[in-house]
Amino acid sequence: MKFSVFQVSRKGGRPKNEDRMGYCYTRESGLFVLADGMGGHPEGEVAAQLALQTIAALYQRDARPGLKDVKSFLAAAVMSAHQQIMRYASAKAMLDTPRTTVVAAVLQDGLATWIHCGDSRLYVVREGRLLTRTRDHSHAERPRPHGSTEPVNRNLLLTCLGSPCTPMFEISEPLVLQQGDRLMLCSDGIWGVLDDELIARTLASRAVSDAAPELVEMALRRAGRTGDNATLVAVEWETPDGAGGRGISTDHISDDVFASTIQAGMPSDGEIDDLDDDAIERSIAEINEAIRRSAARRG
Repeated sequence: MKFSVFQVSRKGGRPKNEDRMGYCYTRESGLFVLADGMGGHPEGEVAAQLALQTIAALYQRDARPGLKDVKSFLAAAVMSAHQQIMRYASAKAMLDTPRTTVVAAVLQDGLATWIHCGDSRLYVVREGRLLTRTRDHSHAERPRPHGSTEPVNRNLLLTCLGSPCTPMFEISEPLVLQQGDRLMLCSDGIWGVLDDELIARTLASRAVSDAAPELVEMALRRAGRTGDNATLVAVEWETPDGAGGRGISTDHISDDVFASTIQAGMPSDGEIDDLDDDAIERSIAEINEAIRRSAARRG
């Protein structure tokens, strides 16, 4: 399995960064996850971190080195993340629960399968064009009667993790990946200010290590001082016989190796490590620099 990946998260104009993202991989499988903690509820960053940690921990348990049933894994992992958030809130006797959206993708056996809940999105770009993207669980993207003039609030979500209601989610059909396909998981701090055409064109026009930071910088400039957290994970797929080879290759790692940029593990007693924005950005910078060094050695 070969792919290139780059991840970026910036606080924007918000007091703190409530977005979380990361990826894990084994010899035969890769998991990419992004969660956007919801403002208006307490500790959105905790909900997002719990979602990532829970999904990553279950992936580490089940990917040996591949997942037996990708769709079943994604559904169970997202529901487990929701339950973990609810347990955290219960342990702290919180009157309102932390909440987050989430999008996650598994690349395995040359296929991409993804799940999303809320308005964190996944885009697929092929040969310079937008092939598909997720549709938000929001009033803005719900089906409406033809000719309806009902006002739309795009920030009003229909579902999320951490809500007292059981979350709704959608799982894609597996997509056969082609050489050069680009996938991007992002928070609404990206797509809320950049249209789909611009996102697809930028992703297609350069390596993901260049496109990802450029998209984030464009989003921050357009949003201005009050802009939302801007976070994305961008992936370029390479087929076994494809040209390139400047990204990550899992061909020579053993079956028991598990690599992750996510702090995998589920907190006990309702506690979670306090990760401040500076620590997150330092960690991201270190990961991206390691990817650059690895690509330079292969080049």
